Amino acid sequence: MKKKIAMLLSSLLVVSMLSGCGSEATVNTESNVTTTTENQNMQTTEPVNITVWHCADATIADTLQKQVDALAPEIVVTFERKENMSDALKLVGDDPESAPDMYMWAHDKVGTFAQMGMLSPITDVLTEDDLADFLPMTLSAGEYQGDKYQLPLYYEALLFLYNKDLMETAPETTDELLELMKNETTADQYVFVEQHSTSYNAAAWIQGFGGYLINENKEPGLNLPQTVEAMEYHKQFVSYMPADGEYNTVTTLFTEGKAASTIGGPWLVPGIKEAGIDLGIAPMPVLPNGTSLTPFSGVQGVHVLKHAAETKKEALAEVLKVLGSKETGVALENAASCAPANSKAYEDASVSEDPMIMALNTMADNVVPTPNIPEMNVMWSVTDDLLAAVNKHGEDVQTACDAHQKEALEQISAMQ
Repeated sequence: MKKKIAMLLSSLLVVSMLSGCGSEATVNTESNVTTTTENQNMQTTEPVNITVWHCADATIADTLQKQVDALAPEIVVTFERKENMSDALKLVGDDPESAPDMYMWAHDKVGTFAQMGMLSPITDVLTEDDLADFLPMTLSAGEYQGDKYQLPLYYEALLFLYNKDLMETAPETTDELLELMKNETTADQYVFVEQHSTSYNAAAWIQGFGGYLINENKEPGLNLPQTVEAMEYHKQFVSYMPADGEYNTVTTLFTEGKAASTIGGPWLVPGIKEAGIDLGIAPMPVLPNGTSLTPFSGVQGVHVLKHAAETKKEALAEVLKVLGSKETGVALENAASCAPANSKAYEDASVSEDPMIMALNTMADNVVPTPNIPEMNVMWSVTDDLLAAVNKHGEDVQTACDAHQKEALEQISAMQ
């Protein structure tokens, strides 16, 4: 009997020990699983890398880089300078192994790259609400066939610049300007100079009269009645300017105080101030039809490649929101005198106190974004040739316009 009791107690002791070991093993296993899972999460939560190609001024690129660095370590953005942007992008296409995730460039090549199938509309990444604060002109610049392909960051346009020591107040109308040119231009002192035979500059006169170089339907407008009228009117001004009308000539005359006024871009302003010119910036003068000169605008912004939108959508959205923010707009203006695309940036005192930036802001509703269709590449050279024929070689305006309209149509047809 004693032997049976002893055997029973031994069995109970073994069961108890096994039960105790089993409980301890369960706790340890759960702990090990938890620890293992945490380690795996730490290992798999790697940063999302975003590469942005650009060819911008170093100050602009550095400013943007500082803004997006705040997204690290979860999102690491690298701005990589790329020369010959157009060729580089055409070479890599939408290849995820070699193409960037985004690139920053002017809006006027949107059509080319959208046609190549490389780009994703930014509305695939952002909502329309995310775009509510942008100046309408800056958004429309990046539209192609109904889709928005660019997140605008800043923009540029031609300005009426004058030397306050030589011109007390800027003329309000082009007729006033012409009268001053007739009465005060001398052999070594000009009232007004511009790149009169460069299509980018002459477009302000053509568009002010209601003409155009090319419309969204890919139709050239070089022999429209409005274009012909603009060129006839503009010829009067050209006769009181240097014959060549080249960039270096115009810029040198103004910075040396030999021209009282000019039309030029914001990129001229630092050099003008460095030359000691007491610079004034005025609204574009009004044409006889009641419309002011209406220049092209160029919008610099960010474009998303399709492969990146498909694989990094959430990260791209965060990057785009930072780049398009009011804060980034203010930072760009403060660092590089860029006119922000985000309208809220103009509420900041450091922006609103800059007369050049506020002049651009005022003009934002009276500019025409440079056409972003591939056919515009034809129009630059054909229009330059037309302007040279009329302004430098004295050809009849209507005849020259008809001939160059035909040339533009033939070249565009050859592109098809």
